[in-house]
Amino acid sequence: MKESPACPPCRPSVRSSHGWRSTLFGALLLAGWMLLMARLIQLQGGQHAQLYSRVSRQSVHQEVLPARPGDILDRSGQALAMTIECESLYAVPARINDPLKFAWQVSSVLNLNTDELYDSLVRGREKQFLWVRRRLDEQQAERIRRLDLPSGTWGLRTEFLRRYLHDGYAAHAIGLRDIDNRGKGGLEESLDEELRGEDGLRVLARDARGVLMEVDEQRSRAPRPGRAVVSSIDLPLQIRTEELLDELVNEWRPKGACAIVMEPWSGEVLAMASRPTFHPDRLDEVDETAWKNLAVSAVFEPGSTFKPMITGWALEQGCLQRDEEIDCSYGVYRMGPRVLHDHHSYGRLSVADVLVKSSNIGMAKIGERLGLDRLYDGVRSFGFGRVTGIELPGELPGIVHPREDWTVYSLGSIPMGQELAVTPLQLLTAHAALANGGRLRRPTLLRRSVQHRAFAAESATVAAGEHFDSLLLSRETAEWLVREPMTQVVERGTAKAARIRGISLFGKTGTAQKLDPETGTYSDRAWVVSFVCGSPADAPRVVVLIMVDEPTAPGIHYGGTVAAPTAAKLTAVAAQRAMELGLPEQDGSLQTTERSLPTATE
Repeated sequence: MKESPACPPCRPSVRSSHGWRSTLFGALLLAGWMLLMARLIQLQGGQHAQLYSRVSRQSVHQEVLPARPGDILDRSGQALAMTIECESLYAVPARINDPLKFAWQVSSVLNLNTDELYDSLVRGREKQFLWVRRRLDEQQAERIRRLDLPSGTWGLRTEFLRRYLHDGYAAHAIGLRDIDNRGKGGLEESLDEELRGEDGLRVLARDARGVLMEVDEQRSRAPRPGRAVVSSIDLPLQIRTEELLDELVNEWRPKGACAIVMEPWSGEVLAMASRPTFHPDRLDEVDETAWKNLAVSAVFEPGSTFKPMITGWALEQGCLQRDEEIDCSYGVYRMGPRVLHDHHSYGRLSVADVLVKSSNIGMAKIGERLGLDRLYDGVRSFGFGRVTGIELPGELPGIVHPREDWTVYSLGSIPMGQELAVTPLQLLTAHAALANGGRLRRPTLLRRSVQHRAFAAESATVAAGEHFDSLLLSRETAEWLVREPMTQVVERGTAKAARIRGISLFGKTGTAQKLDPETGTYSDRAWVVSFVCGSPADAPRVVVLIMVDEPTAPGIHYGGTVAAPTAAKLTAVAAQRAMELGLPEQDGSLQTTERSLPTATE
């Protein structure tokens, strides 16, 4: 039987192989397109807003337009602080190809550290903006322009520079503004919202190369300039106040000192100075203690300057009569377990002479008549133990212990100005109440009535403080204190060194030992001396305070020897100046229980 030949082995079909591959490729291609479409849908839908925002940020640039701060004027319209335009230099690190050369060129003109500027450029090499030096003067800006730096790598931006005129007088009252237009200290800080204004905004559209295309007017807004503020400061009087205070400091070399001049009927502060001090335009080397405004932040025992208020309060409460005499026990008096001493051995003294001779025993017996409750009420009613509310940051309330902490010792200590602490402004404000007929007025650094032709009528209201206009004493009692015992203090009492021929002066001296922080007892070497006075006695125009903290020069460190002579000179100048200014201004503004913030047109 013949066998059939074997069949050759089967080979896979070429068409079948190509079809499988095509199908796989098509499936992958379809899947890829589907993924791409899904991504596009995601971008168009879910992430559209996010991507649009990112593109907008890259193409839209917002530029802050700084507001011009308002000026601070003295009461007659003279500028104390004003603002000028200047130029500030910035760099664009992302466009600087040679940062070392750029840093070297700029540093040579502006006297900068080349290495530090180079490091800043390198660290911020992706930034579109970097401040190099702000507030250039005209010569520096012109020299930068002449450097012929690569276009697009730098620019000059107009900013505002605060200038303090008249050699920096009234520095503590005015304060300063920092490089970012923030108020620091004084009126600059307390009225920062009014003075600062409101910055504007310019919205710019740029192309991919950073070239400006257009300004979005709808989203942009113009800056609102700050308002000018009319202070109560009188510049000529302020200058003389600081000159006299400097003379005192040079003579007695104290740890610190301050002076305040006030018009007692309105509470307007006409001058305020504190030592040590600073110049707002020269802050490179300012001693740390110079920032402290002693007028509102020095806290000290007032000593005998406190006695007229307690005497007036006792007269008003009916437990003391002006024509009676007080037995001062010949210089030694026991109050419970405590023995009080006078500097001199006095027998019976009239109420006036208790103040003229500054008898501690006489004041302690007045305190006993009042009792703790009425004594405490008197201290608080005159504003002690709380801030006055003047437009100054950093004001301290002083120290008045709670009523429950007062003891029999308090009956003797408080009337002689011990066991409590006050600020110079608190003390002067209380004495102003004696000078104006018995009303405690809130002190202010703002002029209450603005009638100068340069001043606008528009004003903002500042809330009144507690006891803004409180009647504490009858006019009869207040006038008697000023015209009789306080005038006699100058004529024949502890302030004879303050006498000036032809000047009717009233006042009270104060000499207080400071507490030794190591022993907790009164120091025999550290004193705070003061003198509060006013003129003229029959119708006071001004009241003045001089406080001197720890005089160190050789001599007798009493309020009558250290503070009184300078205070008397200042009072004579201030009374004359007040008369020239027509002060006090007797108008309706003195009767209001709110206070207006005077503003001036730009």
